[in-house]
Amino acid sequence: MRPVQVLVVDDEPLARRRIRRLLEKRDDVEVVGECANGRIAADAIEEQEPDIVFLDIQMPERDGFQALASVQTPRPPVVVFVTAYGEHAVRAFEVNALDYLLKPFDDERFDRTLDRAIRRVEERETADLRTQLIRLLDVEEKGEPGPREPTTARAPGEEPPDRIVIRDDDRLYFVKTEDIDWIEAADYQARLHTGTESHVIRESLTSLEERLDPRRFVRIHRSTIVNLDRVKELQPWFHGAYAVVLEDGTELRLSRGRRKELERRLGKRL
Repeated sequence: MRPVQVLVVDDEPLARRRIRRLLEKRDDVEVVGECANGRIAADAIEEQEPDIVFLDIQMPERDGFQALASVQTPRPPVVVFVTAYGEHAVRAFEVNALDYLLKPFDDERFDRTLDRAIRRVEERETADLRTQLIRLLDVEEKGEPGPREPTTARAPGEEPPDRIVIRDDDRLYFVKTEDIDWIEAADYQARLHTGTESHVIRESLTSLEERLDPRRFVRIHRSTIVNLDRVKELQPWFHGAYAVVLEDGTELRLSRGRRKELERRLGKRL
């Protein structure tokens, strides 16, 4: 296994030095860089594509959240926030951070977090490999020439699927798209929620969104797609945000930037 590549981001030199010292004690880790502010960090994440980022929150130019929001990469890193301020914890986990290290922390706490982050990276790489093998098998089964990866997006004029194939080891089963209540991102996979059950599909949320019927499904958050038939109401949440409430009572976060589009789509269905 190659060493896991880690980027350290903190505006305090002493804090960066300590994290780097803890990382360099490990043979399974390679420190690929240090950044002193959020703007530089965003550029470094895009250019170097590290596996893990230890990221401070309060920094000049861009804070840690702004840095993450500005990153455009198909493979986001595993993120561990490191900060002296506990009030950001809820928001950190809303952006799918793996952990939240509150300064000051001891070496043992850091090592536990790093071990978890490395396991997450390994799980992602295993899932990616399985997805590539499955797609390769699909190509061979269809008799198509060459090892190219088939696209999952619908061709122009092609009808959206009425069912989704779920692969569970050697078993195949199907879920009707009309039975899907909502879909969430699960690392580089997607989890379909149908009533009290959930099903993992080895496909990214973006790829799945491109295949589904846009008249029925809409993305309400970067990590969530919802079936419009299941939407009961929109409720004010906090700080001007809204929640999408489904018929079964499930509450899903609605991104501010997607609110108008959701209201427009719902209005057309009334």
